[in-house]
Amino acid sequence: MGNRRSRKPTPVSKRATSSSSSGGGGASWVKWLVGGAVVAAIAALVIFISKDVSENPQGQAEPPSGVQTIEVASADHTEEPVDYPTAPPVGGPHDPMWLTCRVYDEPVRNESAVHALEHGAVWIAYSPDLDASDVGRIEDEFGRSSEVIVSPYPGLDHPVSVVSWGRLLEMDSVDLGTIDQFVRAFRDQTAPEAGASC
Repeated sequence: MGNRRSRKPTPVSKRATSSSSSGGGGASWVKWLVGGAVVAAIAALVIFISKDVSENPQGQAEPPSGVQTIEVASADHTEEPVDYPTAPPVGGPHDPMWLTCRVYDEPVRNESAVHALEHGAVWIAYSPDLDASDVGRIEDEFGRSSEVIVSPYPGLDHPVSVVSWGRLLEMDSVDLGTIDQFVRAFRDQTAPEAGASC
């Protein structure tokens, strides 16, 4: 029995081990093939996205119908109240401090909001008596944007007005698609200091 314990592995065992190793090599080749296909697919996707972005930077859109272009004569700083020709204003003299882009539950100061417009922001102003569900839809859709102001605005002629520097769109109802089209068309596009902090 002692002799049996000290026997060395037979050549058959070595051949089995060798055969097993060569099988692993085949599996490795398949892994390389699949990996190469995945890398090629990712590269093609990156090229496609890059081409799309270069042709359409920041998801820019054509302006929606009904947008008014209003000439803005001045972008001076002032600490005095300003009598703007439109409500909400689309530009003009403004406060030295700009308004932070976010959702506001109360009306904001025109002069501060106009400074944000000068930096490329879009302002979505709505009538205070707009249905709460419509207000919620606007806030949910645009409230997280770092370049959009959302606020109530007393005295509007229409339920919703969307403005950027020199542009005004008055809306009789909440159409999120049209508002988004306006934002993508004019955000950071017409402002004197487009891309500055908001």
